[in-house]
Amino acid sequence: MAERLQKILANSGLGSRREVEGWIADGQIKRNGQVATLGERAVLGDDLVIKGRFYKVSADDRQTRRVLVYHKPLGEVTTRDDPERRPTVFDKLPRLHHGRWIAVGRLDLNTLGLLLLTNDGELANALMHPSGGFERQYAVRVNGRVDDALLDRLRTGVELEDGPARFERLMEEPGPTEGANRWFRVSVREGRNRLVRRLWESQDLQVSRLIRTRYGPIAMPRWLARGKVQELSAEEIAALSRAARLDEKPADKLRIVAVHPRQKRRAARRRR
Repeated sequence: MAERLQKILANSGLGSRREVEGWIADGQIKRNGQVATLGERAVLGDDLVIKGRFYKVSADDRQTRRVLVYHKPLGEVTTRDDPERRPTVFDKLPRLHHGRWIAVGRLDLNTLGLLLLTNDGELANALMHPSGGFERQYAVRVNGRVDDALLDRLRTGVELEDGPARFERLMEEPGPTEGANRWFRVSVREGRNRLVRRLWESQDLQVSRLIRTRYGPIAMPRWLARGKVQELSAEEIAALSRAARLDEKPADKLRIVAVHPRQKRRAARRRR
């Protein structure tokens, strides 16, 4: 069994494939004593040094695909290590015996609502990849004057600094319209940074509240309180895997296990 190094590390929850590829390009990863290169494959038993820490490539035949729904509150960042020491979405998650929770996309500091997390890097990548076309649905409160011509432009498409974009769905929520704030239900199929906010801002409107309510086939449970977690059932995970065009049961994969430097020295002495 041989797999690309960046895939093994991403599946182990060490980072996204893009992050791992950056580490490889920067020469921060060694395989069997040699600096690794992009596209390089690793096999069972290979020794790795990743950013100064020792690991060994191992078989992961115990992998059970797990998915969490987290109701993200305001003020939490979707990152594992925040230099400003702000609360992160990973602080309250259940502990994994091996591997790490991987966030499916990101929600910024001032966005709340549904965030999916999984221990399976392959599933996370499939859900985030543009080819999957997974729809992200939001409830959004907009401050400013909105007319039909403006809504038509957002449905048809506008030019942003990183290319054209539009809302796949856009409808106003029922309720009074006399005030400065109006609620809309919108959806996009891309994970570009701050896309929903930037679409409204392109029309000189301010988003005062943004809540993600659905990601693909998974909707936020109405009873799930902010800051709380709900784990999907096996049947729900199987349906999500099918939607991502993956086998319902993950195939055996390679993963990495940490090796203490003392164990490394002992192994070297035995080889001598």
